[in-house]
Amino acid sequence: MCIGWPMQVIAGDGAGTFAVCESRGTRKRVDMLLVGELPPGTWVLEFHGAARRVLRADEAMQTLDALTALDAVLNSEDEREVIDAMFADLVEREPQLPAHLRKTA
Repeated sequence: MCIGWPMQVIAGDGAGTFAVCESRGTRKRVDMLLVGELPPGTWVLEFHGAARRVLRADEAMQTLDALTALDAVLNSEDEREVIDAMFADLVEREPQLPAHLRKTA
């Protein structure tokens, strides 16, 4: 399974080529050529050592929460409360079809 990871820019190299990024206590040198130079504090989606796109802070937090919940499930943590908290935006709402799959009147 291929999963991008939200990382926050800590410092760039000044040329827009690489940046030191951090997520959950792990720092990594990330290729920034696809997204350009970004100011510290910006969130990016990192995959295979490269920033693929810029993320909004709320989008980064939702993604990190989902990855935490996935980790909990994979490690057999059967705590429904934790998983519900990680997917708070999905709890107690009906699933919705994407617009292109909905019936038109």
